[in-house]
Amino acid sequence: MEQYKQEFIEFMVDCQVLKFGDFVTKSGRKTPFFVNTGFYRTGAQLKRLGAYYAEAIHKAFGVDFDVLFGPAYKGIPLTVAATIAISDKYGADIRYCSNRKEVKDHGDKGILLGSPICDGDKVVIIEDVTTAGTSIEETLPIIKAQGDVTPVGLAVSVDRMERGKGDKSALAEIEEKYGLKTTAIVTMAEVVEHLYNREYKGKVIIDDKLKAAIDAYYEEYGVK
Repeated sequence: MEQYKQEFIEFMVDCQVLKFGDFVTKSGRKTPFFVNTGFYRTGAQLKRLGAYYAEAIHKAFGVDFDVLFGPAYKGIPLTVAATIAISDKYGADIRYCSNRKEVKDHGDKGILLGSPICDGDKVVIIEDVTTAGTSIEETLPIIKAQGDVTPVGLAVSVDRMERGKGDKSALAEIEEKYGLKTTAIVTMAEVVEHLYNREYKGKVIIDDKLKAAIDAYYEEYGVK
């Protein structure tokens, strides 16, 4: 596993973004692990997060796109941090854009903030995590309503590696249904590989009991 992936996993633990316990996902699944990017709360954390996203995005898409779109609300700081990092690391001046939950009817009117999306633009979408592909169904119509644009890909921080609405993984379903290339900074398999029965800062994050719960979750929701 690449060094930056190991660092990112530990970074998520340090920021309490990656948590283990009893949770319910947006799609209603009970899960023993949860990723909440809302716990990146400082400038230094966002700077590092943007750099990790930039590396994953660059590996998947290069800089051959025009706009990085982050769905409201969590996608807003993600797209800002990642476009700054892409500029710093790769010298590409990618535009950032997000949507508003409510259409603004004065001043800077409309549903978008940041850069407009124009005819001919290639757009990469950035999200925190995708479980069942629910949010992409809401995001793509917003992007396509802006004109003759091409959504080319989706970047997430963690691939949960579980089924979407059918028998394939959520990211595989997105690729097949919408023609989007998908990428993630890390997969849950990589998270488990790095943390299972390994001491980090004096504590074993994933012990045998938690590993069994994760395995049971994938028995129910994993790709067969």
